[in-house]
Amino acid sequence: MPRLSNATLSQRSAGVSAPSYDRSKVTPGILHFGVGAFHRSHQALAIDTLLTKGLANDWGIIGVGLLPSDKKMEQALKPQDCLYTLITKHPDGRQDFQVIGSMLSYIFAVENPELVLEKLVDPAIRIVSLTITEGGYSFDRVTGEFDPTTPGVKEDLAGSPNPVSAFGFIVEGLKRRKALGIAPFTVQSCDNIQGNGDVAKRMIIEFAKAKDPEMATWISESVAFPNSMVDRITPVTALEDIELASSALGLADHWPVPCEPFFQWVIEDHFPTGRPPFEEANVQMVSDVMPYELMKLRLLNASHQGLCYFGRLSGYTYVHEVMDDPLIVKLLRRYMDEEASPTLSPVPGVNLAEYKDELIERFSNPQVLDTVARLAAESSDRIPKWLLPVVREQLKSDRSVTLSAAIVASWARYDEAIDENGETINVVDPLKEELIAIAKTQRENPLAFVQNKKLFGELSADSRFTEPYLNTLKSLHTAGAQATLAGILG
Repeated sequence: MPRLSNATLSQRSAGVSAPSYDRSKVTPGILHFGVGAFHRSHQALAIDTLLTKGLANDWGIIGVGLLPSDKKMEQALKPQDCLYTLITKHPDGRQDFQVIGSMLSYIFAVENPELVLEKLVDPAIRIVSLTITEGGYSFDRVTGEFDPTTPGVKEDLAGSPNPVSAFGFIVEGLKRRKALGIAPFTVQSCDNIQGNGDVAKRMIIEFAKAKDPEMATWISESVAFPNSMVDRITPVTALEDIELASSALGLADHWPVPCEPFFQWVIEDHFPTGRPPFEEANVQMVSDVMPYELMKLRLLNASHQGLCYFGRLSGYTYVHEVMDDPLIVKLLRRYMDEEASPTLSPVPGVNLAEYKDELIERFSNPQVLDTVARLAAESSDRIPKWLLPVVREQLKSDRSVTLSAAIVASWARYDEAIDENGETINVVDPLKEELIAIAKTQRENPLAFVQNKKLFGELSADSRFTEPYLNTLKSLHTAGAQATLAGILG
């Protein structure tokens, strides 16, 4: 089977949509660090939509891979001229196949750092966007302060001859633009972090202070960092997706992207050097992103954590299987209504009840095949940012945290790395060894897990949290997940 590329695109099967625009006439305006599945199902789709409408011919994307593991993405995308298939999977079984053409080139920065810097200095590049995951922003999980010891950043601050981290490239790129009198690009975080633009600005300035204090001041005064909220469930590409896309196209696609139909992107409208007309691609441009992102982080993301540990302990593999369990659905409904919603302010243009109903429907989509394991990964980055703020706000108002505490207890039980049948749980977390070691002591010291101040601060000293936490953990140990849920929910 021939490989998907510019040369073979016209040979694709009927019924598969593809760029109707002339890609050779599109020029880059965005450089993106961290080309994973989410970027390709979300931001790259939005630009592709604009290109199809003839609205963004100078806003094509240059993708950049920073990690040694990104070599695989280069090997998948370069022979395909950066074309790939987006597979939209509807709950009723329908599948839409669309070839996306908005990424014009891909640079593997590990092997070609100078080319990345050359592109960053190009005045045509007016936006540098990021999906580098929470861990890429180099902040302490509890204090929120800059952590100079994270991989990549540590090497950059130690004087690496070429930049290694996204921060290293951004600061060096801005330094060269400043020296040449070229206006700075806008830094657009697209990661799932509350106040992502604010976090990016603060961390990059702290990085610059350690590397080049004069640049830190200039960045603070001259560079825009708009906040944004992103949402689209995009599971890891499975072998079946590769076979599915290649069969539908009649062309071999080595790394397609599956996703759900839902798409949301809310962006703070602050782009001094210009931006694409995002609103023509179903993007909301607003003055304040905060209400939208709090809604998403505390309802969608925290609910993902609510279902994944109880789901795995109950023996489920896929998210839609978990959502067939009425006890877990009841847990999510009650968590959203009783504990998360009271912490939220009104969200302009959003009916909260309808939004919560839509979340249950999205989680239940059997076609997406999102895994419980994906949602449980990197929990030490997620729980402190998504769920613990709900706990703290509820406690501040002296309201119940019973369900939130139960979710934390299910995480603690999950991190014992052995399920209820004695099978190994593959814990994926940057703090894996430390967390498993602590979790394995909690039958003797039931508070051990939440006494980890790096993650939980002083919560272990508040009985309003620890009482339901201890009750749930004890029940998980003695009765199992299903009986525990039945007991909690009445």
